[in-house]
Amino acid sequence: MDKRGTHMEQDAIASLMAFMVETPRLTVLTGAGISTASGIPDYRDDQGDWKRSPPMQHQVFMVSHAARQRYWARALVGFRTLNQAQPNAAHHALARLERQGSVAGIITQNVDGLHQRAGSRRVIDLHGRADVVRCMGCGATRPRQDLHDELGALNPQWLALGAHAAPDGDADLERDFSDFRVPACAGCSEGVWKPDVVFFGDSVPRHTVEEAFALLDESSGLLVVGSSLMVYSGYRFARRAARAGQPLACLNLGRTRADELFAVKVSASAEEGLAALAERLDVAPGAAAAP
Repeated sequence: MDKRGTHMEQDAIASLMAFMVETPRLTVLTGAGISTASGIPDYRDDQGDWKRSPPMQHQVFMVSHAARQRYWARALVGFRTLNQAQPNAAHHALARLERQGSVAGIITQNVDGLHQRAGSRRVIDLHGRADVVRCMGCGATRPRQDLHDELGALNPQWLALGAHAAPDGDADLERDFSDFRVPACAGCSEGVWKPDVVFFGDSVPRHTVEEAFALLDESSGLLVVGSSLMVYSGYRFARRAARAGQPLACLNLGRTRADELFAVKVSASAEEGLAALAERLDVAPGAAAAP
């Protein structure tokens, strides 16, 4: 038995492979669990409970200058991990499965852009992208690294600080943030810079939801990878697929909000399961062919 077989039961791989063969051109919904092997921490444990304090709330960020000081000071340290992360075997496997024709597209709850960097072509960033910031006053955008360069120039004493990385470019850093300088938008003079992502308490843009629903509706089923689906913005796609009679499968370590909906559920890491799946489907008779 090869090394991969010692970690994941072969019948589990086979059940997921059979699902993929019988349900060609799936939509894949991914969550934080697909990026942990790239060094990006996740929010929840294998029971779907918070490992840490819940992340920044949209309304708090918008109304509190102190909250923004804390957010951007921690991000100046923590974003390095997110910015330097590389796609892992799971991201590459999904890109391979898309080229094979087994995957129609990806809806991701992640904001790291790793699916695109791995070569996936049809990716819907449900919660936006962390590498872009947007002025909440005039709507202007700029690369996030440009803002970090400005933050570093305004707060050079913070550049030497280190801390453990936290999810989505945050860092486990606690100190007095009151002297941290946060610039306003130069274009409109007073607009608040915010990562172009959906914070907790905010809503996914309607056009993004509609694009994701369209992808799901044209697919034959749904595969959930690395997500507990505890957040409704992801869970809604499992509900929609189930209501439409589409088969659902899941590759995830731990329980999810939609466990009762899955025809197949495999408990394994995303990179281990998807790499094995892509390899087997690549040689399987009758596997889907790329269009």
